[in-house]
Amino acid sequence: MKKSKSWLLACLLGFGVFLYACKPSDAKLQKEVNDKLAATTPGVIAEVKGGVATLSGEVMDDATKSAAEASAKEVKGIKSVTNNVMITPPPPPPPPVVISPDDLLKTSVDSVLSAKGISGVTATIANGEVTLTGTIKKSELKTVMQAAAEAKPKKINNKLTLQ
Repeated sequence: MKKSKSWLLACLLGFGVFLYACKPSDAKLQKEVNDKLAATTPGVIAEVKGGVATLSGEVMDDATKSAAEASAKEVKGIKSVTNNVMITPPPPPPPPVVISPDDLLKTSVDSVLSAKGISGVTATIANGEVTLTGTIKKSELKTVMQAAAEAKPKKINNKLTLQ
């Protein structure tokens, strides 16, 4: 009887060691969880201790945070999940591109002069005022001034040289 008790105790001890040895290690579980997270929710990592996965990282929304937790829970051997993932709002949109009214005016004046076939005239713009320079025939002056006026500047400064 004593031998059978000893043998039974040895079997139970061996069975217990066998069950403990079959349990996945924290390192193996951590690798499995992190592999799964890398595929489903990049930016989230896990640390596993005692079968408990602790998630950390940053995501854009609550749905992604929940998805990371669900992915970690799917790994066989994970007892529970502590979700320490932070939700960070998306960055603000870039400020709108501001186009200088002088740049628009310059483009407008240049295109009108070009459309009217006027060459030899340079338009410079500062604070909404157009300054015309260059050399033109006296007969072209009225056309040049009308063309510059079409852009609706604050003022037109005539520095043209007439031939």
